Amino acid sequence: MSLNGELRPIQRYITSHDPITGKAIVIQAKPSSVDKRKDDAIRFNVPYTISSFPPDMNDDQDLKSHEHLMSSGKLGLVNPGGTVCRFVDFAPDTKQPLMHRTQSLDYGIVIEGCIDMILDSGEEYTLQRGDIAIQRGTMHAWRNSSKTDWARMVFVLHDSKELCVGGQVIGEDLGHGAVDVPPSRLS
Repeated sequence: MSLNGELRPIQRYITSHDPITGKAIVIQAKPSSVDKRKDDAIRFNVPYTISSFPPDMNDDQDLKSHEHLMSSGKLGLVNPGGTVCRFVDFAPDTKQPLMHRTQSLDYGIVIEGCIDMILDSGEEYTLQRGDIAIQRGTMHAWRNSSKTDWARMVFVLHDSKELCVGGQVIGEDLGHGAVDVPPSRLS
């Protein structure tokens, strides 16, 4: 973390194979781009996605698919049929956390600071660096209660089958005043 409480930029390294020797090489090393949301209170950074599972890495098909999806501007929170790796930075003193649900199985790992996980049942838990939340299609929100420090989580979202609870299908719900992302699925 830097002196002013901001988090360091994320550097992305993508590996592949040297076509002659077959040895591992880095084919891209560059900063991962940041997308600022909600008046810079939330910052998204998507270093990689896959659009099929298992991914096809032959002829860099996975990389081409990722670059196409990112340039399309159509990535929602979830990538239907695939996965999304997303860093989310939360500004200090979050006032109104966004309650939302994705149709996905998510691993959310705190890597800097502390973050409150709030469930629609009213339950709240404070996660610290190294803690993980496994979100299974539930309504939840994240809040950074620190008055001075940013918090960072890394999420890996896996698309999931439709979820039925109590005989009702529940799907993505981006909440009121969402972070201006397109829906993950077209209805």
